Amino acid sequence: MQIIRKAGSRPYTKGPEEYFTGNVWIETYFPPLENSRVSGALVTFEPSARSAWHTHPFGQNLIVMSGMGWTQCEGDPKVEIRPGDVVSCQCRKKHWHGATPTTGMSHIAITEGLDGNFADWLEKVTDEEYLA
Repeated sequence: MQIIRKAGSRPYTKGPEEYFTGNVWIETYFPPLENSRVSGALVTFEPSARSAWHTHPFGQNLIVMSGMGWTQCEGDPKVEIRPGDVVSCQCRKKHWHGATPTTGMSHIAITEGLDGNFADWLEKVTDEEYLA
């Protein structure tokens, strides 16, 4: 049996303030199916919006769909990301991602969870870290 989630019928929520700075919208494309640990969502960041630092137990893949954004892994320089770019975040590697100050950005996030946990959220990215 197939499950079809029609456009306009999927949950669309504001990203929690404890995990994001600025306005972020999350449209759940698919939750994990029975006996699966993979979920997918479209995440839209308004200009200057960004995630907090976080990790994923099995990593995460981001497919940039529109706009322009930044991503950074701890200890590495910030990198610009654009539509068509695919970002693969390694397992348990501390990182953040979001829009630039002048341009929003949307990406599809495909994440594998462990025992229902898809991310371990850490401290927020400071303005100084974001603009560095």
